[in-house]
Amino acid sequence: MSTVLYEHPLNERIRNYLKLEQLFAQAYSCINHTLAMVNNHQSFFNALFSIVDTLERNDVRGDLIKDLEKLEQNLVIWSKDPEVDSSALDKNLAETVKLVAKLRSPNPTWMQLKEDKLLTSLKQRFAIQGGSFSFDLPQLHFWLHQDEKTIKLEAQQWLSLLSDISSTIAIVLKFIRLRAEFETIEVDSGFYQDNGEGLVLLRIKLALDAKYYPTISGNKFRYSIRFMLPCQHTGRRYANQATNFQLARC
Repeated sequence: MSTVLYEHPLNERIRNYLKLEQLFAQAYSCINHTLAMVNNHQSFFNALFSIVDTLERNDVRGDLIKDLEKLEQNLVIWSKDPEVDSSALDKNLAETVKLVAKLRSPNPTWMQLKEDKLLTSLKQRFAIQGGSFSFDLPQLHFWLHQDEKTIKLEAQQWLSLLSDISSTIAIVLKFIRLRAEFETIEVDSGFYQDNGEGLVLLRIKLALDAKYYPTISGNKFRYSIRFMLPCQHTGRRYANQATNFQLARC
């Protein structure tokens, strides 16, 4: 059965991770197409600048190092279990150790993006709503009219400076998501709540043809899920009806 997956963080650290994961996905998706197209280059630079802003405004690197160190410890413990796939575990352990060493570097590679003259000039205009038109940014207009291969290569080089962050986000979120399997839950009134102690992420699956969607609120102590229906008059309304969904508590 086809489903739609919703994810909701229960703390700011995981919120930053999910935000960065989606921004990286957006940026990589753009360079897999023609960057010179208006929608693609706008989306690419918006994603790139948002990634840098998120890294600057939050101690994401410090959080990631802590999570990698915890993961490294757990992987060593799991390696002693005879039922664990040792080859897969060794591969993840080696990657974790490598990423910890890279993130501990006093000079993160992504800081080079702040020194790039083209990016610096573009970022100032992209921060202004409607400020990235060709008549405001002739240097961008010039860049977009280079050979497509040259454009993609430079975009890939910019993203490569962030590869340590994107790789760490990927492995940390992978193991967080592996903490729990989905279980089917049925409620009578479109509302569900439970204890959130020890949880950092909620994952909800709904059937693709479901007419409702979840709104989630909560923290590390308690969370609630209320299902909503689209409404032409108010935008949305409560789905006070029997609801079936799958939930993974990570």
